[in-house]
Parts: sequence; structure tokens; C-alpha cells
Amino acid sequence: MGDAARRAAERAARDSYGRLLAFLAARTRDVAGAEDALAEAFASALASWPEQGVPANPDAWLLTVARRRQTDAIRRRHTRKTGEAHIQLMTEELEAAGAHPDAIPDRRLALMFACAHPEIEAGMRAPLILQTILGLTAIDIAAAFLIPPATMGQRLVRAKARIREAGIPFAIPEREDLAIRLDAVLDAIYAAYAKGWTEIGDTAAERLADEAIWLGRLVVSLLPDEPEAKGMLALMLYAEARRQARRDAGGAYVPLEQQDITLWDEEQIVAAEALLHAANQAGPTGRYQIEAAIQSAHVARRVTSRPNWDAVVALYDVLLDLTHSPVALLNRAVALAETEGPEAALASLDAIAGDRRMADYQPYWAARGHLCARAGRKEEAHEALTLAIGLSTDEAVRHYLIGQRAALQDG
Repeated sequence: MGDAARRAAERAARDSYGRLLAFLAARTRDVAGAEDALAEAFASALASWPEQGVPANPDAWLLTVARRRQTDAIRRRHTRKTGEAHIQLMTEELEAAGAHPDAIPDRRLALMFACAHPEIEAGMRAPLILQTILGLTAIDIAAAFLIPPATMGQRLVRAKARIREAGIPFAIPEREDLAIRLDAVLDAIYAAYAKGWTEIGDTAAERLADEAIWLGRLVVSLLPDEPEAKGMLALMLYAEARRQARRDAGGAYVPLEQQDITLWDEEQIVAAEALLHAANQAGPTGRYQIEAAIQSAHVARRVTSRPNWDAVVALYDVLLDLTHSPVALLNRAVALAETEGPEAALASLDAIAGDRRMADYQPYWAARGHLCARAGRKEEAHEALTLAIGLSTDEAVRHYLIGQRAALQDG
């Protein structure tokens, strides 16, 4: 019974955490308080379900317990006179939701836009969404945004407090206020997808990618006139279409240019192309549309049987003008090596060689090692590949890089 109870709690956390948290926080606007209440509910589940059995509806059980914890906490903070009416209304709503869990309104998108409110520090909007909606840790988020974990944790605490202090409403904003918030929502969804995409073989990470695609579809369905939402969803679908080709039959890592295009998912590519076309028709062009166009240029190989590196480099030029991102410059350098050679690519990389964010960024060192090897700079290649190997969390990628390093001795 203990293992079954633990698995049920883990499944509820995986499938329902964001939905329950968004609902609990919607009325109080106290995200941290809702997180605490939900954490206590899960702790109670782990203590009681092994003995009493897993309830028929785990979500309803968790919501009921979390609501009690939340109500108790509110009572401790408010006087009876000022807080009773508010507590009573919230209690009635949550009891009704617990009795009919299928009717629990999905407030995740509203919470996402609350986290993206102008009152929240601009750089913390996407990280806050990742933690509240998808339950990512400060460590995971810090890695995605190239910020030290301790700094990220402190900023997340402040951002949650700001939602409560400013009384930020949980609602999708009016159209005139949408643009300033939409970017953070899209950034958070795509960052979640990127984490799930990177950690191949990790079932939880792959579910995170699925959740990000679901959220992307939700944003597109609710905001059908927003071209960047379509561009972001297209970008995720292009990547998802290649998932099965990223490992060979033995589980070894396969770089994009060596992938078997017959393993690419044609249905997802067609859906991505349609979304990108619709986004481009709506204009203006934004970051996600450009990145999706880069992926479209890559998957064109399934028709032409050869990579379209000239188009990829040209699109990265546009992306760099728009974002000035060191990651975009890194990716452009890799593509540039295919058109102008490794020395030109390495010269381009020199522009970000002193960027401290690159010091612990595994793709930078992997790319640098690969380019140095192609340029015949064996000593530099060995050093860069050794750093990339040490920073790799994916075993298949690590073994691929070890093979590249070993090949330096044979060349």
C-alpha cells in the first residue's frame, strides 16, 4: 500500500500541481501561501494514504486539505471582523470545487499572466511562471536562465510577495495590456519545453515537454490573433518532430545533421509549418517566428536531402539583430562553420568568449571543442571537450563527446 500511495501522490503532483496551485492562489493572490498549503496537503497524503488507502479522487482530497491549511493561515493573519467574510466565501468556493473536481476551473493561464504583471520584475516573470505553474525548482530555473541558484531563489520569493502586496488580479489582461505580458508567458512555456527536450530518457522531463506543448496550444487557442504564440508552438512542434531521431537503436546521441530523416514525425512538421505560415501572415515577426523559421530551414532537408545552411545563417543574423543573445550567436557560429569553415566560426565565437554566463554553459564548450577539432586545433579542442564532458548531464551526449575527444588522438 505504501508504494501505491507514494505513486498516487507523485502522479497527482505531476498531473495536477499547477492546476491546484492556480485555483488555490486565485482568490487570495498569495502564491507562496498556496504553495505552503499544497505542500502540507501532499505531506498529509503521504502520511495518511498508506494507512487509509488512496482516495477515489486524489485531487479533491488534496484540494480539501490544502483549503483547510490555507483558511487556517488566513485566520491567523486577519482579525475575525476583517477576514471572516473573505474566508467564508473562499471556503464555499473551494468546498464546491472539492466536491466536483471535474468542474475546477483551470486558472493556470490566469496565474501565468498574473506572474507576468508589470509590477513583477521583468527578468523574474518567466522564472516565476515556471515555478508556480510547472513546479520547477530554483536550481532548474537558475540553470535555464544562467543565474546563480541562490540569487534565483531570493528573487522568486520577492516576486511571489509582490503579487500579494500589489493585489495583482489573476486574469487574462485586456488586449492593450497583453503585449507587455505575453513575452514572459511564452518565454516560460518555451523554457519548460527546452528542459524537457534536453533531458532525453527522463520520463518526468518528457512529460514536462508535453505539458509545455499543451500550454502552448492553450495560449494559441485563447489568443488566436497573436503571431508569436503561433511561432512558439511551431518551434516546439518542429523540435518534437525530431525526438525519435535523436538517439540510435543503441541509445547513442545523433547530431541533427546525421539524423535519419525518415524518423522525423511528418504530422508534427506539417502542423508546425501551418502555424508558422499563419504567424507570418499576421505579422509583425518576433523572436519565436524567426527561431521557428530556422527549424523550418533545417527540416527542409527531408525534401532537398541536404541542409540549407545559408538560410540558417541568414535567419540567425536576423535573430541576433533582434535579441543580441549570446546563445543565438553560438548557434549562428555552428551554422557558419558549414558555410565559411571552422576558423570563421571560431572568430565569431570570440565575441562571447569572455561572457561569464558561458563559463558553465555546456553547449558553448561542446561547440567550441567541435569547431577547434575541425580547425585542427587539437589542444584547444581537447580542453573545450573536457569541459563540455564535465558539464554534461545527459549520459548519451557525454559519451558522444568522449568519443569526439578520443578521436583527436587518432586524427
